[in-house]
Amino acid sequence: MTPAPTRTFDDTRPAAAPRVSVIAPFLNAERFIAEAIESVLAQDFRDFELILIDDGSTRESAEIARAYAARYAPVIRYVEHDGHRNRGTAASRNLGLAVARGELVAFIDADDVWAPTKLADQVAIMDAHPELGMVCGAARYWRSWNGGTDVIVPTGHVVNVVVPPPQAALALYPLGKAASPCPSDLLLRHDVVDRSGGFEEHFTGARQLYEDQTFLAKVYLAAPVYFSDRVWINYREHAESCIATVARDGRYDEVRLYFLRWFERYLTTVPHPHPEVQAALDRSLWRFHHPVLYAAAHRSSAILQTAQRVAGRLKKAITMNA
Repeated sequence: MTPAPTRTFDDTRPAAAPRVSVIAPFLNAERFIAEAIESVLAQDFRDFELILIDDGSTRESAEIARAYAARYAPVIRYVEHDGHRNRGTAASRNLGLAVARGELVAFIDADDVWAPTKLADQVAIMDAHPELGMVCGAARYWRSWNGGTDVIVPTGHVVNVVVPPPQAALALYPLGKAASPCPSDLLLRHDVVDRSGGFEEHFTGARQLYEDQTFLAKVYLAAPVYFSDRVWINYREHAESCIATVARDGRYDEVRLYFLRWFERYLTTVPHPHPEVQAALDRSLWRFHHPVLYAAAHRSSAILQTAQRVAGRLKKAITMNA
């Protein structure tokens, strides 16, 4: 049975376009979508619209979304692809961007949950730094919903400062080692998203693992960004997630190579390229261009690390027995 929306929501904002457009793509998300929607409706910041993008869901998910849209119009809108088609997350986010009216845009996946101050805090940061194209925070990898232990993962290589291009592209995954943002934690200027070209719609199926990374890679080169140390999102971990599925199927390297080759092509279109980004990309591609050498180097590194561990244990044993 479709759960009925229960929250009392007073829409006191003017008839003009809202400040923030929240875009929520979903596909067969009946287990979690109501919780995600309720977390948006619970925001302290009220000047927003919520656009529910149906990516070809079965009846139950669609009914939940339509019920919310009917109950909370015009704050919530229900949108679907032509013919109720399933076109993937990237195409669904782009559809939301096409109909969004806000100066700022945010995304929330149907299985994630926001803290009540998420929009208010992030809008304040954007207002304090007009040059910013994007802001996000640390992420709570949410496992306690299913009996696990939550882990907070800081995003970015530095926090609470403006990061100019191309620093984030170099420091954050997938070219760097620092943690990348969760899509549900982003707040962006709509014009920066438009200049960046939105999401790459060919990242479907297993490649969907990188659909957010293609978008972020473009944003990092287009405008300054800001990584806060605050936690505004519960990022729900579960066995049906894209990350879990790709890892389980052993397709991670295949998907990563597809992304790297796409990024290589994209850099040729950037008006003012950054040589250091190309160099970092070349380093990431090296293992795929030279698989035999990479395998040998990987084995040598593993042997060296094992030898170092053994030597360390021997040294400790000798010192204790001296």
